[in-house]
Amino acid sequence: MKTLLSVNLMVLTAGMEPRLFNLDFQLLADAVLTMIAVFVLFLAMSYFLFNPARKMLSDRQEKIKGELENAASDMERAKALREEYELRLKEIDKEAQEILSEARKKALNNENQIVAAAKEEAARIVGRAKAEAELEKQKMADDVKKEMISIASVMAGKVVAASIDTNIQNSLIDETLKEIGDSTWLS
Repeated sequence: MKTLLSVNLMVLTAGMEPRLFNLDFQLLADAVLTMIAVFVLFLAMSYFLFNPARKMLSDRQEKIKGELENAASDMERAKALREEYELRLKEIDKEAQEILSEARKKALNNENQIVAAAKEEAARIVGRAKAEAELEKQKMADDVKKEMISIASVMAGKVVAASIDTNIQNSLIDETLKEIGDSTWLS
């Protein structure tokens, strides 16, 4: 068979003139078949390799795009949360200032109450001390009166006993005053 084909090919080519680069019908047919085979192979590879690769790249691109959108939305939410927390911190600072202000007012109020109570207590103590001093003074005056009465009765007894004469009476009074002491009459 091989020989038959080669013989037929020789017969056909014998009648032809030699061409440039030895281009003949068989070479052209082989080239066209090779091109068709390459095209079919390209289509098959495109379907089995390139399309999955393109699909994978497109899926990856969509995934990255989705992740970027998620990151942008997360960033917006984070900014909103940060602003909300900053607002809350400012409110907390205001509340803390109000609480401190109230505490200061209460402390000042308590201080005023304590000072007023202390002044009241001091006034009561001073009043009691004055009353006690007045009672003590009254008691001393009563004691002095009793002492004077007893001295007067002693003097009267001495005067009666000594048959009173003015010189004796004056000397008795001076003597009694010396016994009592000058400080008793001065207070």
